[in-house]
Amino acid sequence: MATVTVADDNRRIEDPEAIREFLAPFGIWYEKWDVEGRLGDSPTDEQILAEYKPEIDRLSERGGYVTADVINVKSDTPNLDAMLAKFDKEHTHSEDEVRFTVAGRGVFWISPDEGPVFSVEVTTGDLINVPAGTKHWFHLCGDRQIRCIRLFQDPSGWTPEYIEGGVHTQHQPVCWGGSYLPKAEGIKGAVKL
Repeated sequence: MATVTVADDNRRIEDPEAIREFLAPFGIWYEKWDVEGRLGDSPTDEQILAEYKPEIDRLSERGGYVTADVINVKSDTPNLDAMLAKFDKEHTHSEDEVRFTVAGRGVFWISPDEGPVFSVEVTTGDLINVPAGTKHWFHLCGDRQIRCIRLFQDPSGWTPEYIEGGVHTQHQPVCWGGSYLPKAEGIKGAVKL
């Protein structure tokens, strides 16, 4: 289940409806999809896309998405650190970033023009979109694995446009699960694993 954290306010939201209400003013969708019993132990990318075709079709109609794929990142993925370095700095892109988490965990950090920076930890079954032009960045959680369905408006995908002097350097790249860590100089408080 997703968790929204607003570090500056020491605020944490875990209720799915409260998460939807919090994210909606930022143009961010949040949905919780059923995963229990829908996929076998080791589904192929094609099986995942076929199983979630009704949901993909609904979202495609809603957002004008023309293609979907599956990304499967594990701790032993070749060049993982280089891949993650593309997304761990504050950036925008020219189209929505839509992710349904089939398995694993990660954290989207959102830096809205109006309001405090907040994070959305996604886990298995969570769908989130980050609207085009929204400042954000992404971190994997400790086990460094995530498998997601991705939807695109342009079949060629998107390229991150980095924000010079981005606020990502002020936030620790950790996932939630414990008590808040004390704020270090220049770093916002976070939650330890």
